[in-house]
Amino acid sequence: MGAVAYHLALSPELSFIHTVFHVSMLIKCISDSSQVLEAPTIPLDEKLSYEEEPMAIVDRQERKLRSKEIVFVKVLWRNHTVEEAAWEIEDDMRVKYPHLF
Repeated sequence: MGAVAYHLALSPELSFIHTVFHVSMLIKCISDSSQVLEAPTIPLDEKLSYEEEPMAIVDRQERKLRSKEIVFVKVLWRNHTVEEAAWEIEDDMRVKYPHLF
């Protein structure tokens, strides 16, 4: 495209992605084949997103407000690490994913 922009040739299934990028988006990379990791294959839809699925409940906590208590559960989601587990409202999780309880 020019001195500071590049144009990519993408496959047809990625046609909705903008094909021009600026060189400021590039970083220097020194290849070291001993540190290459296999990335898990995640099925993506046409918008490059995927459906989150809960794997397990790892913790439970009650939080008190002025007039009521809300019970939260810490959910481990598929394709995420334990550190990325999220607190969700227990009642909502029971309705959507009863097999976890």
